[in-house]
Amino acid sequence: MTSAAGSPPADIGAMDEVDRRQADLPPVAKLASLTLMLVVAGGIYLAAHVGHPASLVPAIAVAVAAALVLVVNVVLLARIREFAWDTFFRVTGWALLAYLVMAGILEYVFVYDHTPHRQLMLFTAMLVMFAVDVPLLLGFSVARYQPIPAEPDGLAGLG
Repeated sequence: MTSAAGSPPADIGAMDEVDRRQADLPPVAKLASLTLMLVVAGGIYLAAHVGHPASLVPAIAVAVAAALVLVVNVVLLARIREFAWDTFFRVTGWALLAYLVMAGILEYVFVYDHTPHRQLMLFTAMLVMFAVDVPLLLGFSVARYQPIPAEPDGLAGLG
């Protein structure tokens, strides 16, 4: 229902209020998906070379790219003014707890299996990005469709 890739539809009058708000949001979900794709690709590359001499340059490049995309995504998300932030933080907080537990279990497995030090550092960095990125994606995906709460009277003139 878009007139061109990424642009809002020409008949904007037919859109409801939620759709109009969606048109103004940055591509947080797309960037989170890109981060997730990079982290998974780097993890697969590392896992394929555990215990074998291999260059870590591709994995480092992918990890740096994932980190940059994640930082850009967080900055874009933080710049959103009208958003259901309470819902976002509630969903993201609980998801973050769950994903930190999963990442901790995976980290334990890597340490228990005596993963070489350099590969372990990269696995750890990618696990941290994974444990932050997925909850961010879940929180944004839920909060973007929630009604925006009205501003308290004391804050109406600020900003």
